[in-house]
Amino acid sequence: MLRRNRILRTSPAIRAMVAETILKPSDFIAPLFITEGEQVKEEISSMPGYFRYSLDNTVKEAKELWSMGIKSVLLFVKCTDELKDNKGTEAVNPDGLMQRAIKSIKQAVPEMIVMTDVALDPYSSYGHDGIVNGQEIVNDATVEVLARMSLSHAAAGADFVAPSDMMDGRILAIRNTLEANNFDKVGIMSYSAKYASCFYGPFRDALDSAPGFGDKKTYQMDYANAKEAIKETLMDVEEGADIVMVKPALAYLDIISSIKERVNLPVSAYHVSGEYSMIKAAAKMGWLNEEKAILETLTSIKRAGADLIATYFAKDAVKLLG
Repeated sequence: MLRRNRILRTSPAIRAMVAETILKPSDFIAPLFITEGEQVKEEISSMPGYFRYSLDNTVKEAKELWSMGIKSVLLFVKCTDELKDNKGTEAVNPDGLMQRAIKSIKQAVPEMIVMTDVALDPYSSYGHDGIVNGQEIVNDATVEVLARMSLSHAAAGADFVAPSDMMDGRILAIRNTLEANNFDKVGIMSYSAKYASCFYGPFRDALDSAPGFGDKKTYQMDYANAKEAIKETLMDVEEGADIVMVKPALAYLDIISSIKERVNLPVSAYHVSGEYSMIKAAAKMGWLNEEKAILETLTSIKRAGADLIATYFAKDAVKLLG
C-alpha cells in the first residue's frame, strides 16, 4: 500500500493542520430584525432563540456582535400596518425605522459594516417585493422606488445596500442613483440568485411580510434552474454589484459553487430562516446535536464557495469556534 490517507486524519491536531475550509467570525453577516418601541426583545415563535429588537436593544446587540468579531449586520425592519401602502412611501422616509436604525448603529459602532435590505415587501400592503397593479408586480415602477430607497439608506450611513427583490435592472438603477448623488463609496450586495423557496416561512413571520395574494414566483427564481442563476449573477456584475448572493444556501450549494467559479467578486450566501429552524426543531426533538449541526452546515456553505454567510447562527457559531 503506497498511500495511507488516514494518516492525515489521525488526531485533532493533524486534522486541524490540513483542514481545507476554516470558519472565522468575519465570515458571518448577522441579520437583525428591528421593530418600533423601547426595551423590546420579542422571540420569533418560528425561529426559537431569535428576536425582534427595538432600536435601543438593536444597538446593544450590534455592540455585542462587534465585540465577538462579527464585522457586519444585515438590517430588516417590521413596518406597522398603518404605514404600509402600494407606493413604498415609508421605505423612502428619511425618518423611517430603517433609516433611524442605520444612524443608531453607525453612531454606536462606527466600524460595523451596516448592510440594509432593499425590497418593498415589509412596506407593502400586499406583502410583495414591488408595486402591484392588479395581479402583477410591476418591474420598472418598482425599480424607481428601490433606487430612491437605496439612496435614503446611503444618506443615513449604510455601507452596503442589499436589494433582495429580484426586479430586472435594479442594480444598474441603484448604482446610477448612488453615483449621481455622490455616494460612490456605498456598496451593493445583490441578491443575484434568489429562489422562490419554501424555506422563507419563519422570516415572513418575523416581519409580517407574507404575500397577501399568490406567491413570488413571477420574480424570484424557479428552483429547478441553475443556468438562469449564472445569467442573473453575471448581469448583476455588469450592472455594478460589489458582492453577489445566493439565497437560500443549503439546497443551493451547487449554485454557490457554480457562481464562485464564474465571477471575480465576493460571493455571499444566505442561510435562511427555514434552514435555521429545521436545525432548531430537530435538536429540540433530540434527533441531532445542534452544535455539531451548526458548524457542519456553515462549513459546507463556505466549502461550496461562499466568502460571506448571512446566518442566524452567527453568534452561536462564533462561540463554538472559541
